[in-house]
Amino acid sequence: MKKLFTALLVLLMVFSMTACGKKEEGGEEGYNGPKIGVILVGDENEGYTYAHILGIREAAKKLEIPDEAIIWKYNVPEDQTTYDMAIDLVENGATLVISNSYAHQSFMQQAAGENPEVTFVALTGDNGAPSGLNNLKNAFPQTYESRYVSGVVAGMKIKELADNGALVDANFNEEGKVKVGYVGAFPYAEVVSGYTAFYLGIRSVYPDVTMYVEYTNSWFDLTAEATVGDDLMSKGCVIIGQHADSTGAPSRLQGNMENNTYGFTAYSVGYNVSMLDVAPDVALTSAGNVWEKYYTYAFQCWKNGEEIMTDWSEGYKTDAVEITPLGKAVAAGTQEAVDAAVAAIKDGTLHVFDASTFTIDGQTPTSMVADAFSDPAFTPDTEALIDGYFHESEFRSAPYFSFRIDGIVELSSN
Repeated sequence: MKKLFTALLVLLMVFSMTACGKKEEGGEEGYNGPKIGVILVGDENEGYTYAHILGIREAAKKLEIPDEAIIWKYNVPEDQTTYDMAIDLVENGATLVISNSYAHQSFMQQAAGENPEVTFVALTGDNGAPSGLNNLKNAFPQTYESRYVSGVVAGMKIKELADNGALVDANFNEEGKVKVGYVGAFPYAEVVSGYTAFYLGIRSVYPDVTMYVEYTNSWFDLTAEATVGDDLMSKGCVIIGQHADSTGAPSRLQGNMENNTYGFTAYSVGYNVSMLDVAPDVALTSAGNVWEKYYTYAFQCWKNGEEIMTDWSEGYKTDAVEITPLGKAVAAGTQEAVDAAVAAIKDGTLHVFDASTFTIDGQTPTSMVADAFSDPAFTPDTEALIDGYFHESEFRSAPYFSFRIDGIVELSSN
């Protein structure tokens, strides 16, 4: 992994040049068995896709699926190219086709409608059940749980800094709350759910925080993420999380620490993969998914000729989510706090979106109606606040927590 992410910074220009290259591997001629087609929005140089690649390889190895059975399509943009790649995979013998990015899904649906004998899985998507197609599936891990736990790590660090008198004036807003930043990709429910869980995890340890979210309007943009990370630090944010797929923000925070750019150190909580290679002094951990869990399930169904469930979502109870190893900068006692939070999530005594822990417009919510079920119009018509907490990713796999709670401020996008 060290080699991968060191190389990432050097290969950015190469990535940009090849982003629409649609590199293909696998499915060698001469292999006559059933095949799996994989459509990826990036490649091994992009953290989100790299996590999928690792998950696919591990699942295939576990289930003894030969390399020749998997056809890879890399760097596929979220446009008509997705449909073209899906059809190409079907024509080359794939009976299971999987894409890994949200905006791939409408093109996957088009291909699914034309090829009812093939199963299509649009990961992170939400149109499987509403489409009415028996061969279109969705899956998304309960990432909000690992976001929450990564927030516990951040909260422990803030508490340590506050207890030691290490925070500076710039780290507080006018209300005396500690500033936290978050690099968001898009203002979608997936991102809102994640950053809200992160914020609530922080507040479970250190309540007096305000979080500022700034969007890049891209899932992967090394330069934009670095710029937003720098901007949030310039505003005094002492912790900066992210729902963005590059090492841009953590790398910039590391550089700012080394140069003492702002007179204080801001610490990073990343996403998908560990950021310790590029930010060894400031990376605390990253929230992540164990994609091997889903791919093992889906590939086993495929091998057995069994139907894949329309909406799959699992979390800590089945070890389908995780945080990456803790960095050297974490506060004392962090591992114990993490273990306690994970145990409480697993045994059901901790619910991430416990309505007693947040307010909306100054009020504790008593009803939270979401677009959480199989409605083709995605109308908010499902009561998701049940038994005192919001039931995320239970009615469908893709997140539908899109509520803006108090204490989080969305800044103008770049």
